[in-house]
Amino acid sequence: MHIGPLTIDPPTVLAPLAGITHLPFRLVAKACGCGLVVSEMVSASGIWFDSKKTLQLMDSDPAERPLAIQIFGADPKIMAHAALKVQEAGADLVDINFGCAVRKVVKTGSGVALMNDLCKAEDILTAVTGAVDIPVTIKIRAGWQPDGRQALALGQIAENVGVAAVSLHPRTAQQGFGGRADWHLITALRRRLSIPVIGNGDILTAGDALRMMDETGCQAVMIGRAAMAKPWIFRQINDLINGREATAADLDTHFDIMRRYTRHAVAYFGEEHACRMLRGRLNCFVKGLPHATDFRRDISNLADIDEALALIHTFEQRLRQGPDALDADAVTIGP
Repeated sequence: MHIGPLTIDPPTVLAPLAGITHLPFRLVAKACGCGLVVSEMVSASGIWFDSKKTLQLMDSDPAERPLAIQIFGADPKIMAHAALKVQEAGADLVDINFGCAVRKVVKTGSGVALMNDLCKAEDILTAVTGAVDIPVTIKIRAGWQPDGRQALALGQIAENVGVAAVSLHPRTAQQGFGGRADWHLITALRRRLSIPVIGNGDILTAGDALRMMDETGCQAVMIGRAAMAKPWIFRQINDLINGREATAADLDTHFDIMRRYTRHAVAYFGEEHACRMLRGRLNCFVKGLPHATDFRRDISNLADIDEALALIHTFEQRLRQGPDALDADAVTIGP
């Protein structure tokens, strides 16, 4: 897939997820074969006021390139300023959020609220595309009505003002992450636009990703929640795209990723902050495994990296050597 002058290969994208797609996790996703990683949402107002916490969300590493940084806001001038700062920070793309349905975002007129005000959305897109030299992309929802008319209209506006690609999560604002994503809307948007359309929603396995591309004609797939627990899904999708059988995630792969993520998190956030975060995040990687409840209990008071790595090692050995040991060469961890 090409977004402006950039080649995204393989055509897989890590979806922006607040509190999840920070630099350490993006590095893991990249190591697992993701074509394009996207930051968690960054407040344009926070950038405008030079908030240290907000600016930190734009930290990056050469190993994760190409990188898109996603911004949100409702004021064209502030959004243009934020986009320029994203460019100056070294991102390859600036992405604008038109899909977040979280109440505190919507009440500011940002996120999916802008799909109810297409004139303001167009003003923002015009301001941002005029402010930067790097490609601009947008992430949208179906809108506020299930027929998807707002998504089709906003996609057309985006193409007209010079946006380089559109990602569509075909659920309504009211649905949040509930119900089913209507892939037919991705098909309709793909047929309307000449710029790339990236499909998002209800991709749980590598097979789902290929099915979405086949059924909708989208040029790439964006994966969020499934990647939180199974970042190797990106490698599996690439296998299928290239006509190979999807590589199973064995215990070696699984625990290597857990250790890699732990080390990245501590290196970036510092030991104390990282360990607080890892108490919750490591849980995602053990979902469905034997003795996962015991592991979650053991990490609930995690204090340092040595303890984290020791608990991961102990859990791994329990799975390999216990009476119900798993075969590291045969077990598949998730779909």
